[in-house]
Amino acid sequence: MAEENKDNNNQNNPKSNNPFSKITGPGGKKPKFSFYWIYGILALVFIGINFLNTGSEAKKTDWKYLKQMLLEKQVQKLVLVNKEVAEIYLTSDALKMEKYKNLKSSSNTFGQKTPQFYYNVASPDIFIQQVQDVQKGNDNPIYVESETRHNWGGEILSWVLPILLLFGLWFFIMRMMSRGGGGAGGQIFSIGKSKAKIYDKNTSVNITFKDVAGLEEAKVEVIEVVDFLKSPDKYTKLGGKIPKGVLLVGPPGTGKTLLAKSVAGEAHVPFFSLSGSDFVEMFVGVGASRVRDLFKQAKEKAPSIIFIDEIDAIGRARGKNPMTGSNDERENTLNQLLTEMDGFVPNSGVIILAATNRADILDKALLRAGRFDRQIFVELPDLDARRQIFKVHMRPLKLNKNIDIEFLARQTPGFSGADIANVCNESALIAARKTHKSISRQDFMDAIDRIIGGLEKKNKIISSKEKQVVAHHEAGHATVSWLLEYANPLVKVTIVPRGKSLGAAWYLPEERQITTTAQMFDEMCAALGGRAAEEVIFGEISTGALNDLEKVTKQAYAMVAYYGLSDRIGNLSYYDSSGQQEFSFGKPFSEKTNEIIDEEISKLVEKAYKRAKEILSEHRDGLKALANRLLEKEVIFSDDLEDIFGKRLWG
Repeated sequence: MAEENKDNNNQNNPKSNNPFSKITGPGGKKPKFSFYWIYGILALVFIGINFLNTGSEAKKTDWKYLKQMLLEKQVQKLVLVNKEVAEIYLTSDALKMEKYKNLKSSSNTFGQKTPQFYYNVASPDIFIQQVQDVQKGNDNPIYVESETRHNWGGEILSWVLPILLLFGLWFFIMRMMSRGGGGAGGQIFSIGKSKAKIYDKNTSVNITFKDVAGLEEAKVEVIEVVDFLKSPDKYTKLGGKIPKGVLLVGPPGTGKTLLAKSVAGEAHVPFFSLSGSDFVEMFVGVGASRVRDLFKQAKEKAPSIIFIDEIDAIGRARGKNPMTGSNDERENTLNQLLTEMDGFVPNSGVIILAATNRADILDKALLRAGRFDRQIFVELPDLDARRQIFKVHMRPLKLNKNIDIEFLARQTPGFSGADIANVCNESALIAARKTHKSISRQDFMDAIDRIIGGLEKKNKIISSKEKQVVAHHEAGHATVSWLLEYANPLVKVTIVPRGKSLGAAWYLPEERQITTTAQMFDEMCAALGGRAAEEVIFGEISTGALNDLEKVTKQAYAMVAYYGLSDRIGNLSYYDSSGQQEFSFGKPFSEKTNEIIDEEISKLVEKAYKRAKEILSEHRDGLKALANRLLEKEVIFSDDLEDIFGKRLWG
């Protein structure tokens, strides 16, 4: 029954019997006509004629058979073509012979007779002489006829085909380029166009101000910009003007770009987003052209917002780099940006939002009022901000009931928002690796340890002597920090290798805005406690204190040269907040002052080292007990120090 219905349907459907139905497109539509088909057909016809003209059914022979044919008087005509090929035409009587019955008689092809055989001639003179010698004594000899032929199709094709290939390659390249822009060669002719991505009402940006935690002061400033775009009369009726530009400044990972994304999700106006490097190109004038095109698009869709991430790529102070010439492409781009932001032509309805972590190197003309009226400093989050950031990033996580957000916030001092997001993601991966059903507190602690110290290397081969040195080194850090008032309290000490270090200690630093000399000196003593413990216990020191020495040296230099905490240097600071010293080869002080700074740094470090040795010598037994416990457990906590040294006097 199914086959009968199929046959009936085919009979009732006129399209099924249509021989041209196969060439129709979807929906029964014929293919779209194109002149390229005509070009292709003409080329095929031209090539076909050329091959038909040159093609023949003549068979190749050699001198032995040709000589025999001449002796038996079977050859009617010999034609030497272009002094290369001898065409052999047989007589009609020869063609009737049995051995030539498969050969056709000379037929006309485009007005020319075709031979039955052909012979490749090496030397025309020798060939003619050989033919004459063979026919000596013949009353009616065959003479060789010479003929010059031109393969017009092949010759024309030889110079037409390269031109056609060049045109074809040109059309192909132009069509490929036109995919990236409007019209043929779109990317070539649009190289000066802006590369900004546009987010508007039709583009879904799911990030809002609720997703930005810990940036309350910055959000207040940005919300005001969004509020102006939604209700401008609220501000303009009093004669006020909204800031033309807002610059977000802060360390990497603090949420500057995230804050800009929330503006795109909240403003509901055209939002142009791009990076400062999008303006930089190897061609001169391209950056300035892209700036002009960007502001042209923004003005056409005003009110709108332009966000330039990492603006220091084009906003670097002009004339500070001596290696570049006077016609620097970056400076041209910056000049055009300055003109568009606040130049002769008013720029109304467009708000500039930019982000950078190098505000010190930006050009002063870019930071003046009228261009970037406001600078919003996005600092590293404090304790309360870290608590809020943890809540945001813990929303999609499946957590255990024993998770204490307050504890995690205290364990991550100095972490940025990006670092906290990494901690949450890493904890989920660690819990999954351990096949846990939910993320526990220990998973978060392991994630923090891995981010700070690196991956654990439990299989790293360490000799017993090295393990003893590492244990006493870390115990020295823990002991000195526990017994000093202003040193950071200890959280955990381990001798399990992580990353490049053979041991590590975690502390809980006090979050303060200013630091006194005594506080910095105690921190230096705690940092030198590891090397001091090696000398007190073993009477020798090792190379394991490299990181400690680097930290202490930088801190001592800052105390002497920047903070004015040295009696000999006095209340002087050689710190340059403008960042201009990095372009100079000299120092802001004399050689004599440089010697004094070196002496003060050395004196300060040696004083801290001597104090650390005195503390460890006084508590030598406690240091050994702590090191032995560390060798036994590999990981110790503040409770172990409290058992050995008693409760910490300063909390």
